[in-house]
Amino acid sequence: MSVAEIFDAVMEYEEEDVAALVQAEIDGGTAVKNILQDGLIAPLDVIGEKFSAGTLFVPEMLMAAEAVQAGLDILRPLLTETGVKPIGTVVLGTVKGDLHDIGKNLVGLLLEGAGFRVIDLGTDVDGEQFISAAQENEADIIALSGLLTTSMPEMEKAVATVQDANTNRNLNVKVMIGGPPVHHEFAMTIGADAYGMDAPAAVEQAREFVTG
Repeated sequence: MSVAEIFDAVMEYEEEDVAALVQAEIDGGTAVKNILQDGLIAPLDVIGEKFSAGTLFVPEMLMAAEAVQAGLDILRPLLTETGVKPIGTVVLGTVKGDLHDIGKNLVGLLLEGAGFRVIDLGTDVDGEQFISAAQENEADIIALSGLLTTSMPEMEKAVATVQDANTNRNLNVKVMIGGPPVHHEFAMTIGADAYGMDAPAAVEQAREFVTG
């Protein structure tokens, strides 16, 4: 048994195997941090690179993320007990008027797999809900998702509300946006701090925010 087997099981999308292998490593005394970093986070990074290169697609990425989630479900209580802190906290949601969540869910899975604490507010979320959740959870990042072109004005409103709170209400978060109808130029125009071209890019941007 080794952490490398967990890595391989994630790469092969074997959800049940990942859970069993993670439990076996725990029972064998392997450090929780090593299981997380080398067994779960490392393969997701490889999957993300393959996705960005066009050699893997959304279904495969979802399967890999779900396999990692199976391992995280076992590790999560132990991470708390051993004091392994998340690398940052992200408040995530689809903006008001948009009920689509597949892209958002994928980003959330990958963020959690990368070591973030994720507060998922679901769909149809307005700016004040994002702000409240960010304040309550001492978030580092607010991530806005949208699938519809009609979501773009709502995304602009939400970004403006959050940035106003950063200026006038003692909030201190970065705002990133993503989804099929948006692009980098739109993100900069509406005052967002970043644009995630796809789920792996969103994770990489989030990492940059929290590591400086």
